[in-house]
Amino acid sequence: MGTSQSTSVAAPRLLRENTGLCSSSEPLNQRCGLSGVTLGRRPLEPPFDPSVPRLRDPFWALWKLRPLKKARGSSSSLATLRRRLLLRRRRSSKCPDHARYMRELLSGCSLAEVSALCEQYEALAALKDLSVQADLARPPASAKKHDLAALFETRVAADVELVYAGACFPAHRAILAARCPYFRQVLGRFPGHGARIGLELRTPGVDAALFGALLKLLYTGELAPHQHDRPLLGRLADEFGGAPNPLEQDLRYLLETGDFADAMLVFTKGNGSSSSSSSSGHSEYGFSSLGTLERPCHKAVLAARSPFFKNLVQRRNRGEELQPERAGLNLATRIVLDESVIPQRFSSVLLHAVYLDEVNLALVCRPLEGGPTSLEDAMELYQIGRFLELDILSQGCEDLILEMLTPNNLATVLAWGARPYGSAWVYRQAVNYLRDEFQPFSQSPVLLQLSAEHLREALSSDFLQASEHEVLQAVLKWGEHQLVRRMEDREPNLLSHTAHSVARKGVKKRDLSDVELREILSPLLPLVRMDHVLPANAETLAHAVRRGLLPTPPSHMLGGDRDAVRIHAWIRSTSGCAQGVWIRPRLFMPYYEEAKAVLEEHFSQAVDVVRAAVRRPDDIPDTLYMVDERRSLEAASANPAPPLPDPATLSQMVKREQKLRQSPLVLRALSLPLTSRHLVLSQVRLRVVREFNLPDATAQLLEVNRVKIATLYFNQVIWGAKFVAARELYQILILHLLHIRS
Repeated sequence: MGTSQSTSVAAPRLLRENTGLCSSSEPLNQRCGLSGVTLGRRPLEPPFDPSVPRLRDPFWALWKLRPLKKARGSSSSLATLRRRLLLRRRRSSKCPDHARYMRELLSGCSLAEVSALCEQYEALAALKDLSVQADLARPPASAKKHDLAALFETRVAADVELVYAGACFPAHRAILAARCPYFRQVLGRFPGHGARIGLELRTPGVDAALFGALLKLLYTGELAPHQHDRPLLGRLADEFGGAPNPLEQDLRYLLETGDFADAMLVFTKGNGSSSSSSSSGHSEYGFSSLGTLERPCHKAVLAARSPFFKNLVQRRNRGEELQPERAGLNLATRIVLDESVIPQRFSSVLLHAVYLDEVNLALVCRPLEGGPTSLEDAMELYQIGRFLELDILSQGCEDLILEMLTPNNLATVLAWGARPYGSAWVYRQAVNYLRDEFQPFSQSPVLLQLSAEHLREALSSDFLQASEHEVLQAVLKWGEHQLVRRMEDREPNLLSHTAHSVARKGVKKRDLSDVELREILSPLLPLVRMDHVLPANAETLAHAVRRGLLPTPPSHMLGGDRDAVRIHAWIRSTSGCAQGVWIRPRLFMPYYEEAKAVLEEHFSQAVDVVRAAVRRPDDIPDTLYMVDERRSLEAASANPAPPLPDPATLSQMVKREQKLRQSPLVLRALSLPLTSRHLVLSQVRLRVVREFNLPDATAQLLEVNRVKIATLYFNQVIWGAKFVAARELYQILILHLLHIRS
């Protein structure tokens, strides 16, 4: 009896917990979980008097729950449908229809206004092409054949003298022996350092000039065009033991075998001291028991590729010349590199860059577990390349960093590139990546990892790929995140790791201080072009105005004809009665494409007539440009002036600028009706300055004080007793200035 009471009371509770009992075909005792009680003998039917509850009867409880379950199922399915519709509506609101917003804006515009807006976009597109070229500009890294050609001309670190036809040719043993079997045999008979060897060739018709050209062929792999005498070259090839191999093949042979090595790169570890090879056993790759690594190399190749090694080799050679006991001995020069400056694990990468012009991170010796990432190795190798003045290594690392750039490491690359030891070229590419992908970044955690300086750099661009509404949302989101972090830093240490901390409890938007948020966003909100927010009645914009976050509300919220004010904020008007302030729109591609579509669909027949009849406005910079120019001039006056280039470099820069002005991209940009000539020429000068590896401020200095710089150089060179060069430079600069004004 006690068992039946307990089961009858527990049955309704079990039925409520299990949602599938009413529709199941299993026996009732199994569905209720009551295997020890028989419940299936009575038929399942409603009682005679439903108003009398019988809680102890499990059949009554089952019948009582059946209609309730149907009601719950219908209401829950309807609620699920409502939630799905609401979720779909929210998802569509997160992806605004930019084309529809632009079409609504242009619905009340005249044909001339739509055409003017398209011309503004065309001018910005041409300016963007020039900006991309200026951002990609950097000094070209010298290839190995050019460096070896300069080595042959300058005769740096020469260790042998060849005398032929009365002319003396200083040369380098390692290069000649690796490139030519004839010279390998001759140099083998005169092993001393600095030997003077007289040569006589069996082939007739070879004078001193042709012999020098043949030596240069061994250094560069190329022969001068005027020396292509095929019969004579064929006879010389037979005497020299055949045509030389490709330059890269012979340099790889020197690197891998270490033959004819006259130097030893010693990579120390620990205290920086190196041990001799006789004091400890070395492995196949040069590792010693004391932790040093010795790599054989060639002074000629090191001096040709790196000014750092060139100065070091020259000092060592002068020191060895003062030691008579070392005369005539082929002793390897030991160059010790500290582990703290150039780690051992980069030795193979460094030598491959010197000999073969390639940067391969797979050659880095990595630990089995942990250790730096490939990105960190590339950043460290870049600094090593800058220290050694090895441009091929530093620029190769820049290219690798750019290939490894992803949204996850964007903030890291931006922070590294902005530092003094970072790469300005990588920083510019990372900023362009942020600018081009700002729309997806604004909805991802990448936005919250950026600093205010990086956001300001992206928002100040006319080529930011996001609508102003999305830009405003991103700025507010970033500012609120920064405010929450500031609140976390201010809370007492006792609460920082408890459940009452800000990090765990969270902060609601209504608890954020608008005054403090406005202070955080003060450098960024002026860069948001509020008059270009579409739609104009966006809730984000209205809410920001109500909170007092904006320094000034948009023009269409200040009264007057709102539609006219909105149009004139996008399109520069030629009439003096225009309402509102025109601000250059960003080159947001969905807006640009839709404006062109509107022009082609509705006004295709009358476009040429209207364009001919529209009076072009003068090239007057807009409000944002005037503010940026004033700030740049103030910064230039406050900061120290960058170093001026020498007269020869300045003359080359002027010639390069004149050449770029005749390029198709620049001519096309200058031919557009609404192009700002000042901005186009600024991008050209910026590209020239970066190609000559000068600071960006030099371009502004050349632009503002061109006549002053010309006069300064004229006076400096005059007092230096170089009147002719100064006069020519002065004439070039004056002609260049007159060309600009014309």
